[in-house]
This record gives sequence, C-alpha cells and structure tokens, in this order.
Amino acid sequence: MKSAVETLNPTRVRLTVEVPFEELKDSLDAAYKKINQQVTVKGFRKGKVPARVIDQRFGRGAVLEEAVNDALPKFYTDAVNEAELSPLGQPEVDITELKDGETLNFTAEVDIRPAIEIPDYSGIEVEVDAVEVTDEDVDKAVEELRERFASTAPVERAAEDGDVVTIDLEAKVDGEVLEDGVANGVSYTIGSGELLDGIDDAVKGLEAGGEATFTSELKGGSAAGKEAEVTVKVTQVAKRELPELDDEFAQLASEFDTLEELRADSRKRLENMKQYDQATQAQERVLEKLLELVEVPVPEKLLEDEINTRKHNLEHHQLGQMGLDLAKYLEIQGKSEEEFDTETREAAIKGIKTQFVLDELVKQEKLNVNQEELTEHLMRRAASSGMSPDQFAQAVVEGGQVPLLVGEVARGKALAVVVEKATVKDTNGEIIDLDDEEDEDTETEATEASAEEKTEG
Repeated sequence: MKSAVETLNPTRVRLTVEVPFEELKDSLDAAYKKINQQVTVKGFRKGKVPARVIDQRFGRGAVLEEAVNDALPKFYTDAVNEAELSPLGQPEVDITELKDGETLNFTAEVDIRPAIEIPDYSGIEVEVDAVEVTDEDVDKAVEELRERFASTAPVERAAEDGDVVTIDLEAKVDGEVLEDGVANGVSYTIGSGELLDGIDDAVKGLEAGGEATFTSELKGGSAAGKEAEVTVKVTQVAKRELPELDDEFAQLASEFDTLEELRADSRKRLENMKQYDQATQAQERVLEKLLELVEVPVPEKLLEDEINTRKHNLEHHQLGQMGLDLAKYLEIQGKSEEEFDTETREAAIKGIKTQFVLDELVKQEKLNVNQEELTEHLMRRAASSGMSPDQFAQAVVEGGQVPLLVGEVARGKALAVVVEKATVKDTNGEIIDLDDEEDEDTETEATEASAEEKTEG
C-alpha cells in the first residue's frame, strides 16, 4: 500500500491511497465466505458454493463491493497512522479506481487536529478578587442559618410580609377551571417569590377566611405561559419566629457550644468558599490569557457539530427539566435568537480551542494521569451528577467514557502547569500563591472544573 497526504487547509487533509490487489486477498476470502453463508445454490451444500459459481450467479462485482467495504477501514487507518495524523470525525471516502486483479485506489478527506505551537507562557499576569470576609458577611451567614431554624405560630390578624400563609388556589383560563389548576393547603411565605407573580400583593392584608383574585402568567402545567385568573383563599396566617442569637442557638444549630465559636466557624467557611472562587477565577483568567497567545484554527465541521450539540443539550435536557422551551428561555434572558446563536458559536469556538491547546500542553509537558488522580476526579464528577461513585463509575465504563475522564484530568493538570508559572495578584496588589499546601485540594478541584467547563460547555 502507498499513501500520500495533501493539506487542504490547516485543519483538513486529503489522503490518496493505492492498494495492490493482492492486499485485498483476506477481504476477498471473507467476502466469499460471507456470501456463501447467505445464499443457496441447487447442487451445493450451504456454505460450500465455489467462488466461480458465486461469480457466475451473483456477479464478481458484488464480491468486490463486499471485500472493499471490509478492507477500506483498515487501509484508511494504516494511511492515517503512517502519516501520523490526528483525525477528527469520520472521513469522506471516494473510490477513484477499482480494477479487478490489479489495484484499488481511493481518497479520504478528513478534518484533523491543527498543528499548534505553544509560545512561552511564563510571563502571564492576571488579577483576581481579594479574599475578604467582613463582619456583615458573617452576620448574613448566621442569619441564614437562623432562618432555617425558624418556627411558626398562627396569628389572628391580616397577613404581612414574611408571614407563612396556608392557601387554596384555583386558576382559570378563558373562564374555565384548569384540570391541574386547583391546589389546596399550600404553604407559602409572603415575599419568597416561590409561587405566582402577583400573589404577594393579593394575600397581603387578608386574614384567615379572606380571598382575592388576581391575574398572572402560569409558570408550569397544562397552560404554562398563558394568562390565568387566579383565586386565592387564605385559610391560616402564621408568624415566623426566629430563635434568639445566643449560645443556646449555637448548640441547637451546630456542634459548637457558643455563638462566638459558631461565628468563627462561619467566617472560616466563607473564607474557604472565597478562596475556591479566587482559585477558579485565577484559572479562568490565566486560560483566557493563554488562548490569546496561541493561534488555533478551528475545523468548520467540528464547530458545526459542537454548536448543534450545545443547542440540543440546552433545549432537550436543561430547559426540558425546567419546563421551558428555547423561545421562553430567550424571553427570560432578554436575548434575541441572533444574540443566542452568536454567544453559542463563540462559546463553542472557545471550548474547542481550549481543548486543542491544553491537549497540546499535555503532550509537550509529558503529563500522565495516575489511578489515584482519576479516582479523585471520578468521585467529584459523581458528586456533581447526584450519582453514587459506583453508579457513576459503572455508567462511565459502560459508555466507554473512561478516556474522556482521563482527558479532563490531563487538561486540568496542563492548565495547572500554566497557572503555576503565571503571576496572580489580588485587587489589593498582593501576590497569590495558589500552590500553598493548604489550598492544594481547592486548586486542583478548581483547575479541573475550569478546564472541564471550557471544553464541555
């Protein structure tokens, strides 16, 4: 077999392959054997029909077609390996010549990973938010915890902001009560925004037994998106009572004995959260700077497929779970379809470029992924997916996704190499050391998350 490569553009090549006919022998034998098992010829036992009889009865062309279809993938793969190409997607194959007993010639056009040169990235500098936790931040965190331990007590007065009311609801569209438009005994906190638009104004000022009617756009159900006339009846008004902020509350809400210890723990938790956010911000901004340094051509077919995949996942998975279609989502976001298409295209281009650049860095830095790193990444991915580690691991293996996970970890390590050489300062001008031993787990998790987000979505 002889092959040659013609570069059509930085991301696409044409392979021209010439195969001597004798190299088709194994595939021809397999073709005759396959046809033998499928046909019946009088005078011959099944599977024992001679090749010359098959040629006479069914045509030599049918045998050649079967043999070529069987052989092409191998010859194509051999040509790709010989040229040391990294193909993307399936090739477009064209048989240019097939002479029985002489030769098989074909061409294969395919997108390839572009050749990328990574320049010196040691001079990258980025600025990130400083880690600052104020007394007000701690107060807010403790107050949120306090809210979770609130109790309610019925009161005989008109409902006010913050009260918990028990209500019955009835929704009508065009004067007809919807089959799924009636709900009784619903508990609702006034001002929470968890139900229909307009319900807060309707129930405020009502006592138990009072009712009101208002108009609102339904968010879900059989008439989602339609204007409905909603009647709400209050059956009970209850006041929320918050526990006193003292040592007794600290013992109730945590493992600490004093309020001072609880506040100190809240401050530490907030600092950890902001350190994680800071590390993530650093990865993202370093990655942005790195991509600015590298020229990365993007294959059009790959880009088209990536855009379609992103749109499909949004429409059929994310929005579907929320009961929304694309039109409603764009309305909520205040975006036109053209703006959405532009943003999706830009995000897809960035994701592809990120993967190409980080994969090149993996090769350049000779980075490997060990079992411990893969297991830790799998555990994190399982937690974010809501599955147990065993369930997630089984799904990954059955779906043939292990190489994808290895790639995610490797790209995370590649980005970490770049970040390690970058200068990261906070808004106070202080240099941030993301390699600090205390923050090692935070940095690893943030780096992998950043690399994964840019390459997947």
